[in-house]
Amino acid sequence: MSRTIRVVNPATNKLIRKVPMDSQASIELKIRRAKHAQTAWAKTPFRIRRTALLKFDNLLKAQKQPLAKLLSLETGKPISQALGEVGTVGGRIRFFVDHAERVLSDETPYKDSTVTETISYDPLGLVANISAWNYPYFVGANVFVPALLTGNAVLYKPSEFSTLTGIKIANLLHKAGVPKNVFIPIIGDGRVGAALIERPLGGIFFTGSYATGSKIAQSASKRLTRVQLELGGKDPAYVMDDADPAIAAAGLADGAFYNTGQSCCAVERIYVHKKVYHRFIEAFVETVRGFKVGDPLDPKTYIGPLTRPQRLAFLENQAKDAVRKGASLITGGRRLTNTKGNYFEPTVLTHCTHKMNVMREETFGPLIGIQKVSSDVEAIRLMKDTEYGLTAGVYSKNLPHAKKVLAEMDAGSVYWNCCDRVSPNLPWSGRGHSGMGCTLSVHGISAFLQPKAWHLRRA
Repeated sequence: MSRTIRVVNPATNKLIRKVPMDSQASIELKIRRAKHAQTAWAKTPFRIRRTALLKFDNLLKAQKQPLAKLLSLETGKPISQALGEVGTVGGRIRFFVDHAERVLSDETPYKDSTVTETISYDPLGLVANISAWNYPYFVGANVFVPALLTGNAVLYKPSEFSTLTGIKIANLLHKAGVPKNVFIPIIGDGRVGAALIERPLGGIFFTGSYATGSKIAQSASKRLTRVQLELGGKDPAYVMDDADPAIAAAGLADGAFYNTGQSCCAVERIYVHKKVYHRFIEAFVETVRGFKVGDPLDPKTYIGPLTRPQRLAFLENQAKDAVRKGASLITGGRRLTNTKGNYFEPTVLTHCTHKMNVMREETFGPLIGIQKVSSDVEAIRLMKDTEYGLTAGVYSKNLPHAKKVLAEMDAGSVYWNCCDRVSPNLPWSGRGHSGMGCTLSVHGISAFLQPKAWHLRRA
């Protein structure tokens, strides 16, 4: 393994800092420390664990500005969006804090004069949280907050593209009262993550690509380790014939290009009924052309640099493939050459078909393909033509009509007149290549527990 990670600003490709990586030996040491500490943490009264997570929430609020700036510097996330992430993650933390004790409570499904049947819940023990760089606060908190509240110890591996943010999260949790050996950061690239999952763990919680997720599942199966995978998507949206084209265009442009399109639940393909197709395209393109591309630290910037430079060539190839197969390139289609950063122009392709990679491969960038359809039947067929199953959306003025389409979708989340939305009240889950298991809601708390059945008979 390399000894350090080079943290680079994707807006300038200048080095920010070098950070030492964990080694095989240091990972083993951290696992031993965490396993020992977890036993005491699980026995710690819930109110103390709850207080620590509430203090963590308060620290995030107090340090929102510097935390958002650090996130923007190392990932390229526009500062307004970074402030939004740090500023609103508290809603998720408070949801878990408010509901975890109830989920932990014993249940008695049966009782008579001689027998009592009870269910109690134990923590998984030591869990690995292999997190993502695109939303390190949201994605991380979805896992480590309920894990800690339910008595688990966490080995937290932030993405190598959000290393400094990950270290800062760990420091704030320790400052809030979570013992250092209960929440331990593991620093490194994919090789460090691969070494981590080979160890005996109570659970592995991963957010990232399907390719990496499938490898983790294969590795964990050898030890029958519980695995939860939050993977990618090729999320479709359908603009029905009765939709307001302007409203749909504004919502879907934001859903496709927010965070520079680097969201697992970003809208990645749009189907528009022929009756509203031209009006929708006109409004959509006008909206996209109004997005400011620039310095992520500029509050007016909406499109920042791509976090990973290798995505530039991938997006160029998607655009070229689509045009070669008959798509119309309305705007964008290439990297920006007048900057040292990893910038790609916001790109809109129309007259797309499923022969094009842009309608089938996960894009994960500021590029969208749009296809005209003549009926709901055609739209449903095309929306379902994917190996992914994260989200699907419909824009329409008629809820019963929209629900008929959404009921056909094999997706974890469906939307009517909105998209790219996540709520702590609802489970976040994927189907097919979009993953397994779920975060958020009370189901996302139960994911860190294992039931124990008690058969109690009076002598």
